[in-house]
Amino acid sequence: MAQKVAKVGIKKEPGYLYFVDSQGDISRAKMARGGQKKKKKSKAKKKKKASRKKK
Repeated sequence: MAQKVAKVGIKKEPGYLYFVDSQGDISRAKMARGGQKKKKKSKAKKKKKASRKKK
């Protein structure tokens, strides 16, 4: 079970992951994200086919 050992007063910044490294220091790494957000595709207007009237 995890225990709090000491308060260190670190201000967390969004987009970073904070952890205790192998040397016992607090480190941070930029969080990996799933790439850039894609733009929403605008709905293309469908062209209606002209129906031919039978004569």
